[in-house]
Amino acid sequence: MNILLEVKHIKKYFSVPPRVPLAQKRYLKAVDDVSFCIERGETLGVVGESGCGKSTLGQVILQLQRATSGEILFEGENLCALSERTIRKKRKDFQIIFQDPYSSLNPRKNIETVVTEPALIHGLVTRRQKKERAVELLQKVGLGEHHLRRMPHEFSGGQRQRIGIARALSLNPKLIVCDEPVSALDVSIQAQILNLLSALQSELGVAYLFIAHGLPAVRHISRRIMVMYLGKTIEEADKDELFNNPLHPYTEALLSAVPVPDPARVKKRIVLAGDIPSPINPPSGCSFHTRCVYATEICREYPPAFTNHGGNHWCACHFPLSKKTKVSEL
Repeated sequence: MNILLEVKHIKKYFSVPPRVPLAQKRYLKAVDDVSFCIERGETLGVVGESGCGKSTLGQVILQLQRATSGEILFEGENLCALSERTIRKKRKDFQIIFQDPYSSLNPRKNIETVVTEPALIHGLVTRRQKKERAVELLQKVGLGEHHLRRMPHEFSGGQRQRIGIARALSLNPKLIVCDEPVSALDVSIQAQILNLLSALQSELGVAYLFIAHGLPAVRHISRRIMVMYLGKTIEEADKDELFNNPLHPYTEALLSAVPVPDPARVKKRIVLAGDIPSPINPPSGCSFHTRCVYATEICREYPPAFTNHGGNHWCACHFPLSKKTKVSEL
């Protein structure tokens, strides 16, 4: 394996103000002991409900948020041990595409400046080369030279996201964190952006950490998928294995919510009872036991180990679904 990024037992806790003076300190456990690897040129999809820690995980990897504990090895170098000055120099190797393509662009700067400013800061181009580099980047994402002098508000949402992608490519990064890059776009535009990201990956060999809510989008672009719940990784597998043979009840529920484009086909919908527990006071044992129809006493008392169930299919469940009748089959 040619590993580009290796995340080891990353935790990110945020301090919560006490309810009363001198009360015991409380922490919001946004990311709680997450580990995974990404190979060069690979896409790892990350899915889960809002508030499960997906975006925080991406920010911690990029060192926009410093981890509470753990290691993030990028090409074998632990980013968590580097100073802010060193991180600033390393940041050209990993970039981000934001969810909102409008608020992520400076409304006072034209597109030429927006897409070339990172390269200017890092000394990869000179001011004389600025226009040529901007045209090259815009052409890669399906735009042209006539867009250079326009301002962000003059573009549609899909075009603005293309500009965000061009800016991320400005530094020739090896890894791009895609933080829900298509969730704010129309369905037809989503497909265009996903196809663009796939084409750029084939051309440039860049790796993606693709964070999203929509499972079909994640399946389209990812080779492996990781499912998060309440700050923890609960399942990880190749995309086809995960869709065809989910082992965790939470993954099964997520897959049951994916709409089927066939009105004649009836699909069993699994509705999870209750709300996601608070990450400030997570439940004991398995974090999912408060909403799981299979939960027993052992689930309430002991957290399950993240175990390989064969074929590099990992799951954190005391009773994986392969060992019992699935709800969707009842």
